[in-house]
Amino acid sequence: MSIFDLIFGHPAIRALSDEQKKEVNLLLVELVKIGRLDDYLSTSPGGHFDIRCHHTGARRIGMKLNQIGGLELMQAARAHVKRKLKMVMAEHLDYCWQGIGDWKA
Repeated sequence: MSIFDLIFGHPAIRALSDEQKKEVNLLLVELVKIGRLDDYLSTSPGGHFDIRCHHTGARRIGMKLNQIGGLELMQAARAHVKRKLKMVMAEHLDYCWQGIGDWKA
């Protein structure tokens, strides 16, 4: 990510309408909160985690981001998670989002 993108935001987010930007920013806040509180993966299913041990809220957010802006917007969200929570959590998100749109872990 370039310094320009850090200052003005990822191009996939900048290209959205104002209403979509608001929605995406709320989703990003929620996604980071999930990563901080629960992680995106678990060692066992139950609670917030589906049968594959993927966080259901994070998957819901991934599906919504895919619906709004496809793979490029999901990649922008992953970059945001990496910046906020570091590489390990971004890698956990990679696996959590398997099977959503064109996402590949």
